[in-house]
Amino acid sequence: MNKAYYITAGELAKTIEEKKPLPTELQSSKHLIYSSPATLSFNSPGAKGFGVKRAALAIPDSVMLLVAPACCGRNTALLNEIGYSERFFYLLLDDTDIVTGRHLNKIATAAAEIKEELNYTPSSLMICITCVDALLGTDMDRVCKKCFEKTGIPTVPAYMYALTRENKLPPMAGVRKSVYSLLKPQKRISTSCNILGYFSPLYDNCEIYPLLKSIGITKVGEIARCKTFEEYLSLSQANFNLVLNREARHAAQYMQENLGIPFIELTRVYSPQKIHKQYQLLGQALASPIDDSKYYEATLKKTEYFKKSHPSLTFAVGEWLNGDGFEISLTLLEMGYSVKEIYATVGDGNENIIKHIAKISPQTRVYSNLSPTMLSYRSEGDIDIALGADAAYYHSTKALEFNSETQPFGYQGINMLLDSLSEVLK
Repeated sequence: MNKAYYITAGELAKTIEEKKPLPTELQSSKHLIYSSPATLSFNSPGAKGFGVKRAALAIPDSVMLLVAPACCGRNTALLNEIGYSERFFYLLLDDTDIVTGRHLNKIATAAAEIKEELNYTPSSLMICITCVDALLGTDMDRVCKKCFEKTGIPTVPAYMYALTRENKLPPMAGVRKSVYSLLKPQKRISTSCNILGYFSPLYDNCEIYPLLKSIGITKVGEIARCKTFEEYLSLSQANFNLVLNREARHAAQYMQENLGIPFIELTRVYSPQKIHKQYQLLGQALASPIDDSKYYEATLKKTEYFKKSHPSLTFAVGEWLNGDGFEISLTLLEMGYSVKEIYATVGDGNENIIKHIAKISPQTRVYSNLSPTMLSYRSEGDIDIALGADAAYYHSTKALEFNSETQPFGYQGINMLLDSLSEVLK
């Protein structure tokens, strides 16, 4: 390998328009996965932030049994450092377990031992399994039913299957569905809604809260703000769900089918004009016009001030950040800036954005973080700002990781991005 593979935005847009398959370098299922320091924290089983294991414990007072070989179990030690050590239990598999599947008879017994060891009854038990059981074809519904019969603790599966990364229900979408699966139908409250999408809350100063309040929504539920199991159960009283991350779509569909709660999907974008349009469409969907003019006008002023203060900038944009790397790149291009490189995975919903990027900047290079050719990547050094933790790894220039656990959204998100960029550029 002499150099890292890339494709220009113009070439990629042409491939999409002609409905040709993406280059194999952009399809992680077609090659070895390169977990460089730029990707290791979000691509490994022991992911920082919210990987499957930590996300599955979003239900208050829940505990987890990790059924896995020792090599997978040891990665969980990273989470012990942030306060999860009392909520993790392990059933480690040996070679015979893996070959014969005999461990399936041990899971319910392990669940009973967990109940006996704890000095309280957990609200739920998450059984987290790995690629071993994916290959064995384990019937997890049956396993969870056995655990419930033996312990009386509601038991739910969590699938840490890297093999299903390219499937319709990848691991992070599957775990979102799992954490809402214990909700039971209740009488819905017309002035209540839920926000689905993240395992941490939105920033308190996000304008979505006062805007919803202005149209009569007095309670906004978020699983990350639930302190007790009772608060978690109250999420099923919502009149509707707002889905802010497409990975929560399956969870929303499950809640619609089983709880009768409809959902409306919004997209996290960083263009003030698109944010404004989304709020107008949300108001139409709820038959209650939303007046976001105060936030919209203030954000436009801040954007103009930033452009005057920094008239010319060249960016490299990654995917390990709070946003979609392609959408943020398009926003920066529409502001008049240059985006030389994008490190991101082409997924559902990116096609139209890539076409727009190609019209403005056809020579923008698109790299795949997971391609083994990235071993040969070398920075050319003419980047003013590296945006995203992965982009920051590739460039020794000024960098903004922009990947806090608390989530930005809407006007609050673009304002936070501009403020953070201003700090970096001082």
